[in-house]
Amino acid sequence: MSTISLSSLTTLAQDTLAAAGANPVMAKTTAKALVFADAHGIATHGVSRVPSYALHLSSGRADGAAEPEIVQEKASALLVDARTGLAFPACELAITTAIEKARQTGICIAGVTNSHHFGMAAYHLEPVAHAGLIGLAFSNSPSAITAWGGKRPLFGTNPIAAAFPREQAEPVVIDLSLSQVARGKVILAARDNKPIPDGWALDSEGRPTNDAKEALKGSMQAAGGVKGSMLALMVELLCVALTGAHFGYEADPLYDDTGNEPRLGQVFILIDPQALAGQQTYFNRLEDLIAAMLEDDGVRLPGARRQDLANTAQEEGITVPDSLLAQMGHQ
Repeated sequence: MSTISLSSLTTLAQDTLAAAGANPVMAKTTAKALVFADAHGIATHGVSRVPSYALHLSSGRADGAAEPEIVQEKASALLVDARTGLAFPACELAITTAIEKARQTGICIAGVTNSHHFGMAAYHLEPVAHAGLIGLAFSNSPSAITAWGGKRPLFGTNPIAAAFPREQAEPVVIDLSLSQVARGKVILAARDNKPIPDGWALDSEGRPTNDAKEALKGSMQAAGGVKGSMLALMVELLCVALTGAHFGYEADPLYDDTGNEPRLGQVFILIDPQALAGQQTYFNRLEDLIAAMLEDDGVRLPGARRQDLANTAQEEGITVPDSLLAQMGHQ
């Protein structure tokens, strides 16, 4: 293991992606997002993804020359086509445009189609919260969760996130996948030949398994059982029926270079509190709830731990496996 500064890690990731075929904007936005995830303690969505992204670029599963474009637009809605490139430039375009629209109309929904893995969901909501808006983020992903009662994986782990700005503090940030754990943890366990805990996944026959590689051939356990499965269905419909993207079962797994262009979908919903009860009322009510939560010892606000880790990472850097650094050409 080696410790590397955020800026050096960003440059290393950016150079690796560029060498694999990503255009300058794609390489830069992607590297920034992945290092953000590492800094916030979400290593499954950090630079550990660089080798697979690079494989997708070099094999044609992602188009490194793609430039996202707004292809549909109304006063409070827009659709961005990622053109099968990596997701981050398209998501950035969607968010930037949606912030301006939400400020004008009170709300905006932004969809992204023909996209790719969009990393840590909450990352995309940072600029939204800092603009004083509430943000919701949704993405589908390659199939990993069965429809309730079935054996065939149909829905992705389908991450969801929300960011609620505060008046004089960091936003309240909620970020979770709809499987019992993020599939990225199983991918890392398979890479490292490590077992996975009970309750994470099922094999291809629908039996509980501790073998990460068998789990990748099977399905993930939905968080909360039937409720998680229903939420995953909701996200599939929001991110695909509204955008024309691929359903999870139409997208091949993301963890190697073989397979189709995933063409995933993302949806972001931005809300201006001023358009409803007013921004100050929103802030006051939010702080009332936070105060009530913190009256109980042991309660920690969502996102607080991640923010603490990010502050430490800014000062001390990030610890990264030497094998991963070698894959990115670090000497």
